[in-house]
Amino acid sequence: MNIYVLLKRTFDTEEKITLSNGKINEDGAEFIINPYDEYAVEEAIQVRDAHGGEVTVVTVGNEEAEKQLRTALAMGADKAVLINIEDDVENGDQYTTAKVLSEYLKDKDADLIIGGNVAIDGGSGQVGPRVAELLDIPYITTITKLTIEGQNVSVIRDVEGDSETIETQLPLLVTAQQGLNEPRYPSLPGIMKAKKKPLDEIELDDLDLEEDDVEAKTKTIEIFLPPKKEAGKVLQGDLADQVKELTGLLRSEAKVI
Repeated sequence: MNIYVLLKRTFDTEEKITLSNGKINEDGAEFIINPYDEYAVEEAIQVRDAHGGEVTVVTVGNEEAEKQLRTALAMGADKAVLINIEDDVENGDQYTTAKVLSEYLKDKDADLIIGGNVAIDGGSGQVGPRVAELLDIPYITTITKLTIEGQNVSVIRDVEGDSETIETQLPLLVTAQQGLNEPRYPSLPGIMKAKKKPLDEIELDDLDLEEDDVEAKTKTIEIFLPPKKEAGKVLQGDLADQVKELTGLLRSEAKVI
């Protein structure tokens, strides 16, 4: 089975995020595999182990993403591909990423493509469905269970607190939701093997794409941190007095009534 994983390098949201000149300050920031993409990598490895084949992880970005690709290889993926667009694209968006990925994948005869449900930095959840549309293959998002028998596929997906079962066929693109599996940690032997596994780097020219072909369809106007929360206020006195004071505060300060 020919399996591809769409992987993104994201900053660790557990770390303190700062802004500089209207952009996220990457100096000293910790970068990781997008956590939802870890579920995708794990599921791809499990499918390969059960059905045979090969797992290739693919990312769009710059050379800094090589570390995250090596981590995926250490987890058990077979190959990695970095599509480096740093010198060609100044400001990309979800369309840019999807266009580049679909152009790379269009002649790869992929049986299964797995991506994360969303990226924790942008949270749009657009790239996977966009890639499937451009490749003209079916897609199912937010999956929590994947069962493959021959060309037939049964999927359970999360639908806001409930679940839905869908049956379809390969080729297929799915996006992984939390609960699909428990991603493994790279082992020391896996880390050593990852150093020898193939990691190819290609550019837009290799895909016969021009900068105009992948021009962003959206524009970021402003990036800002949420306002700091002020300290709460504890009301004192009898219950009736507290209710009266609370009503006054909601009217005069919170302005919600």
